[in-house]
Amino acid sequence: MNDTVDKLVIFLAKRDGIDKLVKTFQYVSKLVHWHVESTQPVIAERFKHWEVASGLSRKAFRTGRFLTGFNLLRRSPGSTPTLRILAVLANSGEMVYWFFDHFLWLSRIGTLEPKFARRMSFISAFGEAFGYVFFIISDFIQMKEGLNKERKLLIGSELENNTNSDVKERTLREIKAERVMRLMGVAANVADFIIAVADIEPNPFCNHAVVLGISGLVSSWSGWYRNWPS
Repeated sequence: MNDTVDKLVIFLAKRDGIDKLVKTFQYVSKLVHWHVESTQPVIAERFKHWEVASGLSRKAFRTGRFLTGFNLLRRSPGSTPTLRILAVLANSGEMVYWFFDHFLWLSRIGTLEPKFARRMSFISAFGEAFGYVFFIISDFIQMKEGLNKERKLLIGSELENNTNSDVKERTLREIKAERVMRLMGVAANVADFIIAVADIEPNPFCNHAVVLGISGLVSSWSGWYRNWPS
């Protein structure tokens, strides 16, 4: 059985794993910068550099990530027509996000003209926000289906009389575990939606350092939970 160190190594070997770790650095440094900006400007500037470097590093890690959504649609689009439609809409938005994020990264590091950065940021964030809406709807639908299945199991109307209790208990545990994972997904998607809105339509609430910092950490730590080896 893997111990904690083994699990950490496996987690960090995944692209999502290292992305969530660096995302934690990015948003912790954002919060520290906000906290000490008025009292210790030198330290604040150092943490600002850490935040920017972390954000750019994450964009490099995500090169080619837009193919993930395409492959999901190709391999497992959904079990019902409704879920298939939601999967197409959600993954299409996310593919736009990942694809244009490449150009945003190249603009910010100076490979492309810096003037393209704002436009690429808007398109990327719009695709991201669009996709997350449908991911959230899909998760709620599937959580509702899980609750209905759990209710049927609990009243004994779905399993045969000769089915042993161990199978029933295992099925219930699987349903509950899937529900927790989907709740983590919803939390991450809502948090990332707020971050995307801050790019699409800057406003005092979404663009506040504390809101962005907490949203980033919620997204990151939800991802830690979902990607941590069992």
